[in-house]
Amino acid sequence: MGGLWSELAKKLAEKWLSLLVLPGAFYLAVAGAALTLGHGHALDVGLLAHKITSYAKNPTVTATGGEVVLLVAILAGAAAVGLVAQTVGTFVEHVALAVEWDTWPRPVRQLARWSVARRKRRWDTAETIYNREFRKMLAPDPADRPDSALRHRAARTRTRVAVERPERPTWSGDRVHAAAVRLDRDHHLDLATVWPSVWLILPDSIRDQITDARTALARATTLAAWSVLYSVLTVWWWPAALVGVVAAATARHRIHTATDAYATLLETATRLNAVYLATQLGIDHTGPLTPHLGHVLTRHLGSRRPSAD
Repeated sequence: MGGLWSELAKKLAEKWLSLLVLPGAFYLAVAGAALTLGHGHALDVGLLAHKITSYAKNPTVTATGGEVVLLVAILAGAAAVGLVAQTVGTFVEHVALAVEWDTWPRPVRQLARWSVARRKRRWDTAETIYNREFRKMLAPDPADRPDSALRHRAARTRTRVAVERPERPTWSGDRVHAAAVRLDRDHHLDLATVWPSVWLILPDSIRDQITDARTALARATTLAAWSVLYSVLTVWWWPAALVGVVAAATARHRIHTATDAYATLLETATRLNAVYLATQLGIDHTGPLTPHLGHVLTRHLGSRRPSAD
């Protein structure tokens, strides 16, 4: 048991160091450079080195007690900034997935509604072009068939907007929502109702993959939060804007990648394990997942929810 607790403490310390302290320490270093150099000497490396050297030679810092106090202060400050970043990251994730965007405060909700309408128009236009070009490809005479470049371009445009017709103001929100849309359309299965039961019967290897994808999404939104915190430093030091822009661009790419992987795993795991779930629940069924079975599963599991009295 002692070895177990020791290993657990080691893993917690590693996560604390990698997720909070190291990013927070780097932020404090950039913040120190910002306050030291300001806009007037933004790229004066010599001045920064001189200031660091003078601080390092300060008797208060060089004393053993001062070093310990300074180290503790840096670790505490870095951890505090890391916690702030994770808190902001949770908010960023809420916005990126936009699960309940129709309950947002009115000004933001109106902007989100405008975004959904705009994205729907772009998606519908690309869908119309794709379907028109696809019908032309079915012409009996090959000479009447157009070049497929326009059709492929319309498909790429449609996918960049959303993989299914948009219902949320963000790409990531629609990507997760698309998993539920497809399962409902193809199998009459409500993902929100069935997923908790599917999760309980999944093999550990698949659970680990889904957990890793969800963790990657959380880390990506935390990186977006760091970009916000770095942008704040531009008030004192304009080069911080470069760090913020790079972090924001990287976070956007990672959020899209992680969301796509997470949504794909949700949909695939449900499709592959719905029949096995039915057998565990005592529902007679042979063959693959069908719309009838999806409807039965949804009704069966939905009926177990507590009534709202």
